[in-house]
Amino acid sequence: MARVIVGMSGGVDSSVAALLLKRQGHEVIGLFMKNWEGDDTEDYCSSRQDLIDAAAAADTIGIELEAVNFATEYRERVFANFLSEYQAGRTPNPDILCNAEIKFKAFLDHAMRLGADRIATGHYAQVREFLGEYQLLKADDGTKDQSYFLYRLNQAQLAKTLFPVGHLAKREVRRIAAEAGLANAAKRDSTGICFIGERPFREFLARYLPKQPGEICRLDDGRVIGRHEGLAYYTLGQREGLGIGGVRGAPEEPWFVCAKDMDRNVLYVVQGHDHPALLSERLTAGQLSWISSKEPRPHWVYAAKTRYRMPDAPCDIESLAADRCEVAFANPQWAVTPGQSVVLYESRVCLGGGVIL
Repeated sequence: MARVIVGMSGGVDSSVAALLLKRQGHEVIGLFMKNWEGDDTEDYCSSRQDLIDAAAAADTIGIELEAVNFATEYRERVFANFLSEYQAGRTPNPDILCNAEIKFKAFLDHAMRLGADRIATGHYAQVREFLGEYQLLKADDGTKDQSYFLYRLNQAQLAKTLFPVGHLAKREVRRIAAEAGLANAAKRDSTGICFIGERPFREFLARYLPKQPGEICRLDDGRVIGRHEGLAYYTLGQREGLGIGGVRGAPEEPWFVCAKDMDRNVLYVVQGHDHPALLSERLTAGQLSWISSKEPRPHWVYAAKTRYRMPDAPCDIESLAADRCEVAFANPQWAVTPGQSVVLYESRVCLGGGVIL
């Protein structure tokens, strides 16, 4: 049996991951990661309660729980990137960077120093060894699959990682937790970016990026129809929070952000969810990260996601270089957003991906 250190967040998934490993006979130690500081006295931060919940779960399971502070690493490796990307007008996904830099790097390194053979988390994904390499697979529960957020993991990281709940449906995880007497069996899942919590996003971002008001213009004719508070606060495809009421001469359809002019500080909008300006037949991605030592083949049919929870979209890699690739879709994709990630799949296997340019 192995010595496994489990990242325990206080949620039901990581708690059941630890429980299952203990039942399998492994030596299990829980580790609670504190990745954010500065908001502990505010209602939006749940880290104190999460630690309490993780400790209660560890006590019920009968394992030790340690706590480690990665706030400095998080600020330097994840949060600094988050701010610089938004300042540049892009929309980053910090959860992807957090997995690559904190949960499967800083945490993994720390666990190895503690003598671990493996680490484990409550992610809904799976790992298997195939033809001498490790593959990242989708979870069996497609509604909870989190492989999209894990596409930057490499062979060395996957070789040391277990995903004990990846083959289970969420309802089964909650059932196991309830039968084991875990107090967090019915705890609701955390949503959104970890350091923002439940607070309004724009309110949080304004603490770090000052407002830079400018014009909101119709893309079709350039007409000014409103004012924005700063391009950093908006993302492509956004509908809510634009502050655009009825516009004379325009049909009664919702407005969507379709483009940003960073040089002129102009936010462009269009009407209608399926406006051509919101649809993309292809994209370019950089900062490529492939899980296998072999890159995917160009001119081969794959599936891709340009954001979490979107359905798999058939695609073709038109060109592939060391630093970027061109992806063409069989059907136009909605609101393809610079800064987000495109993740490629071959059936259930996550191949990797890159950041949309």
